[in-house]
Amino acid sequence: MGVPTVFIDGEAGTTGLQIYQRLAQRDDLEVIRIAADKRKDQTERAKLLNAADISILCLPDEAAREAVSWVNNPQVRILDASTAYRTDEDWAYGFPELMSEQRTSIAASKRVSNPGCYPTGFLAVVAPLVKAGLIPADFPITVNAISGYSGGGKKLIAEYESLHAESPDESAAPYSPYGLKFGHKHVKEMQKYAGLSHAPLFVPAVGDFAQGMVVQVPLPLWSMAKTMTNLPTGQQIHDSLSERYADESFVQVMPYGDDTQLRDGSFLEAKSANQTNLVQLFVFANDATQEALLVARLDNLGKGASGAAVQNLNIMLGLPEHKGLTTT
Repeated sequence: MGVPTVFIDGEAGTTGLQIYQRLAQRDDLEVIRIAADKRKDQTERAKLLNAADISILCLPDEAAREAVSWVNNPQVRILDASTAYRTDEDWAYGFPELMSEQRTSIAASKRVSNPGCYPTGFLAVVAPLVKAGLIPADFPITVNAISGYSGGGKKLIAEYESLHAESPDESAAPYSPYGLKFGHKHVKEMQKYAGLSHAPLFVPAVGDFAQGMVVQVPLPLWSMAKTMTNLPTGQQIHDSLSERYADESFVQVMPYGDDTQLRDGSFLEAKSANQTNLVQLFVFANDATQEALLVARLDNLGKGASGAAVQNLNIMLGLPEHKGLTTT
């Protein structure tokens, strides 16, 4: 029996190219490639979508839905990197570490939706704490996050790279919040898989760096006193996360109260998980003031996109989960 075949529809895009680069050197699968002059040829794309064991979609939402409609081979499995199916009950959500049965669901499903980059960081820190009862399900969660500009697609990447090429000494806006009308497309999956009664208030931002991401969830613990008899301490929050992810290779709970993880003992860098498939979790807290901050750091193109896709692909094919991925 031959090696499994994989087709990446949208290989020329940022996520597709990164997935291809991670798969190209492997000998335990074969990547089927479309000719450059046929990338927009519907007939050729449909042919290859139906010819592969697994087809990975790296397309905008509507294009992803259209591509799925072309699949008529019942044996073909789809891994979609868009937002189109992330809350669809007929699709497995591709965050293996989310809950104990998630890997089984991914391995068995013919339709898997890759998580968003921001939701990956958010869910990693929030979902276990809601399940453990340390965050009430109806708590008004806010999320402040920043990503490198590579997460903004071809147009934004081109704008930043053009500016840097023309004026190397100039900087683009170092911090630019967006999505300020709210209702961001990531919010539905955040609420659903965290088990929250209400959608979190999510404010993403783009930074003047290519790659990397920090997702922050502030917790004014004092405000939980009306619904919780005993407020959690920072150590209890950290211990809960540590216990949840003790056996996970790609979720790293960083030491509690260790300022050596910070630059100059004060600053948290956004890019330190780049080129890995890690999501690193931090808990900062002041028990005296009853405040805590949950932070997830990841590579928006790694565990936030292409690395996660490769991890899901490995699970779907029954291959070692770490193949083609790194934690260092």
